[in-house]
Amino acid sequence: MPITTSAKKALRGSRRKREVNLRQKKSITETVKGFRKLIAEKKQKEAVAMLPALQKALDKSAKRGLIKPNAAARKKSRFVKMIKGIK
Repeated sequence: MPITTSAKKALRGSRRKREVNLRQKKSITETVKGFRKLIAEKKQKEAVAMLPALQKALDKSAKRGLIKPNAAARKKSRFVKMIKGIK
């Protein structure tokens, strides 16, 4: 446990940041799960409609440092590829 005042403040701040980060990560995973479900059900129209929201969530998380920018780009690319693979 922190002893000094500044260490206590830092702990409070890191707890707040952790909650925000976890909330954002959960939002991304829920969006990805929904998208993958649409892909599995071969619902191309709905998946295409959901793609901008998914890309926005990935870009925001990369901007905020939750995931790396190249990881976000890779995921976006693979999701578009998944949509094209639906027949």
